[in-house]
Amino acid sequence: MLKRMFVAPDPGRLRLRSAARAVLGISVAVAVCGLAGHSLAAAITGGLAALLALFTVTDTTVRGQVITTALLPAVGFPVLAAAAVLHDHPVARDAAFLAVMGAGVYARRWGPRGHSLGVFAFMTFFVTQFLRTMPGQLPELYTAVALSLLCSSAVRFGLWCYERRMPPPPAQVAPAEERGLARTTTRQAVQATVGGAVALVVGQMISGERWYWAVGATWWIFVNTSSRGETLVRGFRRVLGTLIGIAAGLVVVVPLDGAPVPTAVLVAVCVFGIFYTAAVSYTWMMLSVTLMAGALYGLLGVLDPALLALRALETGIGALGAVLAVLLVLPVTTHATTDAWIQRALRCVHVCTERAAARLSGAPDADPSPHVAELELLLGRVRLSLAPLVHPLSPLRARKARARQVLALLDACAREVRGLASIAADPEASHDARLAAACWRVEAAVEALTTPEKAREARTAPADAGGVPAVVATVAEPALAHLHSLERALTELAAPLRTSPREPLIGA
Repeated sequence: MLKRMFVAPDPGRLRLRSAARAVLGISVAVAVCGLAGHSLAAAITGGLAALLALFTVTDTTVRGQVITTALLPAVGFPVLAAAAVLHDHPVARDAAFLAVMGAGVYARRWGPRGHSLGVFAFMTFFVTQFLRTMPGQLPELYTAVALSLLCSSAVRFGLWCYERRMPPPPAQVAPAEERGLARTTTRQAVQATVGGAVALVVGQMISGERWYWAVGATWWIFVNTSSRGETLVRGFRRVLGTLIGIAAGLVVVVPLDGAPVPTAVLVAVCVFGIFYTAAVSYTWMMLSVTLMAGALYGLLGVLDPALLALRALETGIGALGAVLAVLLVLPVTTHATTDAWIQRALRCVHVCTERAAARLSGAPDADPSPHVAELELLLGRVRLSLAPLVHPLSPLRARKARARQVLALLDACAREVRGLASIAADPEASHDARLAAACWRVEAAVEALTTPEKAREARTAPADAGGVPAVVATVAEPALAHLHSLERALTELAAPLRTSPREPLIGA
């Protein structure tokens, strides 16, 4: 885990820049709240709003990010008011919390914007429990949130908008559209609500004051997952990160005893850690979150070792609620999820190849670059879906081996597609008649993997279609070499993907 953290690639130093900008944006937001005379509770609320705006708003364009950030108060303010008003009415408060939780997960069906607004709504309700917000505090909290969003936006979209100098990002991929309970977001909304209810009830039995930690743990375990396997792995990593963070907190946070300056420095380091590690290690991110939460409790003057132990227990309860929900309530199997993403990745490989071949054949409008970028996103989703099987603690050795084989071959496909696209981008590249045969063979290999009927046709089809010479391993031309390697990787994928239904590659 430690090695992965320090050797993980950071193309364009995007993680580093994002983390540094987050520290700056949140620091400015909290400083402005302090200069405005806001209380510590208001400054914490504003800092959290700035953190969420910088962390969860992930629209593909700067304009989209601005719009989503502007919409955050529209969902946050009503939730903040409801949570404060219902604070002394436990039954209504709990019901409202679960409703916000379910709606927040369901909102993921509307893409990055729905996800951002859902997370902001849930965390707004959560922070009112954390700070014991009362109705009389609402005007100050509204002002603090508005100021913080303005400050963080000034940093993100004005002072340090590095996205404006980058090439347009590819559109984010989304699961295929379904209806009713067949839709993953609908099923997960039900699961999250049920899991949250379990965490809420058991959490309140353990602690009438800190029960919301259990609900928060359940919520964050469901974020960015789409199958029960992914959720189980994320739950394990959350508990592990929390335990490590608590151990570190006993050594680092408790001795500070809430001293303002060193605690503020520690919070800044934790914010940097959250943003820098989120993309590569959920465990490390949770360690940073746990340390930051401990530091904030230190500022509030309520931190002690017993509180940290209670946090660990409530986190375990939240993880248990999530596990029970994904296993027993409308389960979304890892097999179904991963198979869908693999199919999409393979079809994208075919499109990339087709567009590159067209470009090499002289079509100036044929550009494989956007499809290559889409393929990278799809492979990221495949890796996430396969994470439960390749996890070191997975007992399914045979499936683990086949899952690793699939990942290796898909990575090989992506590597060859990138090489082919780079050659196609060369204006000096010329047309070669053998490209037609090579691309036909790639198309046949993809169809054999994605369509059973095509697979049977491929097995009976002649090896050399249309009399065009087949591509052989000894070709010198780079484009043909990439196509041959791509065809070979696709052919080898048939073994791990087309196994007996009784022994699925990705069963869960």
